[in-house]
Amino acid sequence: MTVNDIPLISFFQRVLDPLIIMGTLYLSALLFHEPFSGYLLVLMVLAFFISSAVYQHIDPYRTWRSGRMWAYARDTVFGWCVTLAVLMFLGSSSGLKYYYDERVLLAWAVATPLVLLGSHIAVRVANRPGKSREVRSVVVVGVNDVGLKFAAICDRHPNLFMQVRGFFDDRDGDRRPAELPHPMLGKTDELAQYVRNNGIKMIFISQPISAQPRIRKLIEELQDTTASVYFLPDVYIFDLMQARFDNVGGMPVIAICETPFMGLNSTIKRGSDIVLSCLILLLLAPLMVAIAVAVRVSSPGPVIFRQRRYGLYGEEIIVYKFRSMKVMENGSSVVQARKGDDRVTSIGGFLRRTSLDELPQFVNVLQGRMSIVGPRPHAVAHNEQYRKLIKGYMLRHKVKPGITGWAQVNGLRGETATLDKMEARIQYDLDYLRNWSLWLDLWIVLKTVKVVLTRENAF
Repeated sequence: MTVNDIPLISFFQRVLDPLIIMGTLYLSALLFHEPFSGYLLVLMVLAFFISSAVYQHIDPYRTWRSGRMWAYARDTVFGWCVTLAVLMFLGSSSGLKYYYDERVLLAWAVATPLVLLGSHIAVRVANRPGKSREVRSVVVVGVNDVGLKFAAICDRHPNLFMQVRGFFDDRDGDRRPAELPHPMLGKTDELAQYVRNNGIKMIFISQPISAQPRIRKLIEELQDTTASVYFLPDVYIFDLMQARFDNVGGMPVIAICETPFMGLNSTIKRGSDIVLSCLILLLLAPLMVAIAVAVRVSSPGPVIFRQRRYGLYGEEIIVYKFRSMKVMENGSSVVQARKGDDRVTSIGGFLRRTSLDELPQFVNVLQGRMSIVGPRPHAVAHNEQYRKLIKGYMLRHKVKPGITGWAQVNGLRGETATLDKMEARIQYDLDYLRNWSLWLDLWIVLKTVKVVLTRENAF
C-alpha cells in the first residue's frame, strides 16, 4: 500500500466495514422473511459502533498492508468473534436476545466474516499493478541506510506501484557503497532538472536532520516541478519500538520508543487481566489451598516467598510465589535454579516443573503489579548484572512483567546459564513489545498450556 492508500484503509476501518456488517444483518433478516423492526435497528447500530472500535484496535489492515494475507484473514475473523462476544453479552444482560430470530443471527454470524474478507480481497485484486494502474517513477536523494532500505522496499513490494529510477547524492564515489541496486543519476543540484526532463512523479529525500539548510535549498528548487516530495527521517535507522507519528499540543513529534499500552490498549490489557485472573483464582482456589498446606508441612519456612523484582518503568515490586526452595535468596546475589539443585524442596520440584509455584502471581495481577502476559520478571540482582551486558535490556520494563511471556513459549523458559540465552530471551521480550496485540496475548496463553504440560527447562 502507498501513502495514498491510507485514507482508503481508514475508510474501511471506520465506515465501510461496519456498514458491511449492518448490511449483512439486513440481508440475513430478508433471507428468513424477518420484518424490519426497531430491535433490528438497535442491533445494527450496536454492531456498527462495536465493530468499528474492535477493528480500530485489532487493525487487521496492518497485516493487509504488509501482504501477510493469512494473518490478515485471521485478524479479521478474530475481530468479528470479539464483536459477536460483546453483542452476546449485551443481549444476554439486557434480555434483547429474545427479540431476534436465532436463524437470522446464526446466518449473520457465519456470513459476515466471509463478506468482509471477500470485499477486501476484491479491492486488493482491483488495485494490482496493471495497465489500469499507473506505476509511478521514484528517485531517492541520499545513498545511506534509510535511502537504500526504502529502495529495497519499493523493489520488494510491487503493490506499492513505485519504480525507483535511481539515486542522487553529493558524496564522491569512494564514500558510497560499491554496489547499488539502482544507478546513480547525479548530484543534488542536478535533481530538479532531471525531474522536469523525465516526468518523475515522486521524490524521497533521505538526508540527515543536520543537513537542514541543504534540504531547504533542495525543496525550494523542487517547487519548480510537479513531483510529490517526501522526507525520510533518519530516526528510522534506529531500532524503533511502537514508533508512530503523534502530536503534543499540535506540535508534530515522532515516537521512537514507546509502550504499546497507551489509551484504549491500556484499558483492554488491564480489563482482560482482571477478568482472567478472577476466573483463574476462583477455579483454582481449592488447588492453591492444597498446595499451601503441602508447602507448609514439607519443610520449615513460610508458604509464600516474596521476591524483589523490577516492574513497570523499572520500579521495584514484590512478587509472590509458593516457596519451592529451602533458601530464600532475595539480595544482591541470586543463583538461578538448575537441574538437580539441592536447594529445591521435595514438593518444590513438582511445583516448579508444573509452574504451580507461580499461581500466587495472579494476585499480583489483580494488584496491578503484573500482567498475565509480559516479559518475565527477573531478580533485581540479575537486572543489575544484565543491564550492563545486553543492549536494550531495560526496555522490557516499559510494560508490566507477566506470569508468562513470548520468550517462555519459544523455548526460553527457566535457567539462562549463558549470556547468549539471556540475550535471546530479551530479544523475544522486545519483539513482544513491538508486535503486541490482544490476539498475540491469547496465543501466548494457549501456547503456555502446552509448554507447561511438556515440563521443559523448569528446575
